[in-house]
Amino acid sequence: MRPSGIEGLWIERSSVHQDHRGSLHEWFRASRFTDATGRPPAIAQANCTVTRRGSVRGIHFATPGQAKSVACVRGTVLDVVVDIRTGSPTYGRWHAERLDGESPATVHLSEDLGHAFMALSENAVVIYLSSTEYAPGRARAVHPLDPALGIDWPLTPVLSEQDSSAPTLAEARAAGLLPTGTPRTGTPATGTRSSA
Repeated sequence: MRPSGIEGLWIERSSVHQDHRGSLHEWFRASRFTDATGRPPAIAQANCTVTRRGSVRGIHFATPGQAKSVACVRGTVLDVVVDIRTGSPTYGRWHAERLDGESPATVHLSEDLGHAFMALSENAVVIYLSSTEYAPGRARAVHPLDPALGIDWPLTPVLSEQDSSAPTLAEARAAGLLPTGTPRTGTPATGTRSSA
């Protein structure tokens, strides 16, 4: 696992073991997670999404925070993590990581970071673990096309009604919807917006 330029965000490249039957991709191991982050994982829910090409899910977060481990097991997505913590030195910055089933990687993000992805292939399958169960009253969103964020979505985005009506980052901050304080885990943040 390697840290990114946003504290509390790690990228893990996995190996795929193949033989005449097919392949095995070990996309999560608790001991690796603990070694990299300094704390054991908390897993309360596992989800699987199938998403059409060009569709964006996010930028989502929860209050209180919800950590996630995200992998794409079929197709290709552009996974984006946004620092929405108002006390963070990298507030408003984002990191993009291409995830696909051919060269597997896992994105691990700590609580209080915003998460989104765009399907770059038809019917991309994304699986993720969450540290807390989904609760509608805790769910929050920031508009994924917020011009102040300037996320470089490679296709014309298709949004849900919920995401298309989400506030911008500045509006969410003014409304007191964003987490406050400094990052709680990870390595020091460096650089500006980053994408891979």
